[in-house]
Amino acid sequence: QVQLVESGGGLVQPGGSLSLTCAASGDIVFIHNMGWYRQAPGQQRELVARITSHGITDYADFVKGRFTLSTDNAMKTVYLQMNSLKPEDTAVYYCNAEIQIPYFSSRPYWGQGTQVTVSS
Repeated sequence: QVQLVESGGGLVQPGGSLSLTCAASGDIVFIHNMGWYRQAPGQQRELVARITSHGITDYADFVKGRFTLSTDNAMKTVYLQMNSLKPEDTAVYYCNAEIQIPYFSSRPYWGQGTQVTVSS
């Protein structure tokens, strides 16, 4: 059984910073990519940032220069450092990973989501 456990998030004023952490655990053979999506009320879930097993990081245009995604050497934990936060960054942030477990093809897994609110 695979779990993605998220931590971080909360309430911050515009211009402030927050950090999110996601740790993968379980019977994992390989992680192909790992990252964060977000979903604001009434909006579709959208990619924020993602890193592949080759170390390639992909950012959404709306976070470039403000958010930084990093990982540990095993790529089982990812960290999203969010700076210069704006009210429009308010959303539930979900950890996502494409993971292969023994005897099965890889598939996406999701965390439970963590609320980020940017407001004065």
